Amino acid sequence: MGRTKKFLLNSLSTAIYQVLLMITGFITPLVMLRYYGSEVNGLISSISQFIVYFNLVEAGLSAAAIYALYKPLAKGDYSEINGVVSAAKKFYFQAGYIFVSLTLGLAIFYPMFVESGSISNMDMFLLVLILGVNGALEFFTLAKYRVILTADQKTYIVSIASMVHIIVNTILIVILAYMQVDLVILRFVALLSIFLRSFILMFYVKRKYKYIDFNFEPNFKPLDKRWDALYLQVLGAIQVGAPIVILTLVTKDLLLVSVFTIYNLIIGGLRGILGIFKSGLSASFGEVIAKNETKILQKSYQEFEYIYYLIITCMFFVAFVMIMPFVSIYTNGINDTNYILPLVGFLFVLDGLLYSMKNPQGMLVLSAGLFKETRLQATIQGLILIVLGIVLTYKFGLIGVLVASIISNLYRLIDLLIFVPKKITKLPIRYSAYRVIRVFVLILFMILPLNFIDFNPQTYFSWFLNSAILGIYSLIMSLLFGLIFDKEDLFSSIKRFTKII
Repeated sequence: MGRTKKFLLNSLSTAIYQVLLMITGFITPLVMLRYYGSEVNGLISSISQFIVYFNLVEAGLSAAAIYALYKPLAKGDYSEINGVVSAAKKFYFQAGYIFVSLTLGLAIFYPMFVESGSISNMDMFLLVLILGVNGALEFFTLAKYRVILTADQKTYIVSIASMVHIIVNTILIVILAYMQVDLVILRFVALLSIFLRSFILMFYVKRKYKYIDFNFEPNFKPLDKRWDALYLQVLGAIQVGAPIVILTLVTKDLLLVSVFTIYNLIIGGLRGILGIFKSGLSASFGEVIAKNETKILQKSYQEFEYIYYLIITCMFFVAFVMIMPFVSIYTNGINDTNYILPLVGFLFVLDGLLYSMKNPQGMLVLSAGLFKETRLQATIQGLILIVLGIVLTYKFGLIGVLVASIISNLYRLIDLLIFVPKKITKLPIRYSAYRVIRVFVLILFMILPLNFIDFNPQTYFSWFLNSAILGIYSLIMSLLFGLIFDKEDLFSSIKRFTKII
């Protein structure tokens, strides 16, 4: 199977999974809001984000192991493959023990710093432990299988296993919440679905990769890049999760955290859908870079970047227009705090757009294994978010942390637009820079006529209908702009996908 077909299969499966994840991501918080209240929703989101940070004890290991497997998989060198996966397994187990220790510490100390009128300290303690089990299983069962499948461009298997898990998990949460089961019991029962994902991946790898031996003599040298990759992943996780942590620690207001999570559902869903390109193409570009196929890299990347920026133009244009109507429909009848905040909605979409615009360049950095070379820039981005976030959140609350995130993402976007052409693609910097500018210009151009139209859907159906109309409108306008500014890449992209079909 060729690289393009693998990309298509991986992308389609990941797209389906991300759409499913987005849908279930809307269902679960709504169930929490309806049956347990905004404070409980904020509490679950806050605890979950801390646990996400604890997962960073393995940060860099996955990226380094995947990068180390590109060449031996391409050459069919079983000894080198087994040496890498065996070393990765040992590192994952070590990281797993650290993760469990951190989770126990959070379970003890979290109730001391966060007060809740609806959840006892003991229930908080148990919730932390239950939510932490998911992460522990990642280290001890799932991770070593995910590495080999990702490096071999078979992320569709991971997506299928994850779909089974998320469907079962959501069904259990909805049924148990409707029965008004105690929150701790609900989360414990829903947790059992994670074992399905681990079993599916274990079964597939053992059947299709019979030469894999996780007890082989470990080869730690190929994983030397782990620590540089770890640094980048830590900073990347800070960029996504710091706002919730900052809001929790600075404001100590779980209702405010709940407001943040509702808006973040939408932007997080868009980021997840756009992530299909990163997960589907990262290994493909990694193989091209490893073989020093510069001309293929340049042509493929220009086509990919054009298509990607066309997609985010359409998606975020619709998001700018339709985010507030969605929040209004979604939170209808929930009166324990105010969710209708237009400025917050605008800032969320702008931040999501800036974050997503740097994905093509960020993907190439990972594919090329340039972890150490980008540490300084990533550090500056993280410091901007943390320092500005704390200061502005203290003074302006939710608005402050969003402004800090926007500034940090803008800095990183500009940096990558300069770094990637110089170090990886060897293309003129102006190519990508012009495309970024055109995204903003086109979105503004499309929004201006809508000032004369009132979009106020009252139901999910009317919201989807309006969004679909806006999506078609934005696609037509984007293609027209493509004919004017990117005719060559537009037609070559159409030709590539026509050939695939």
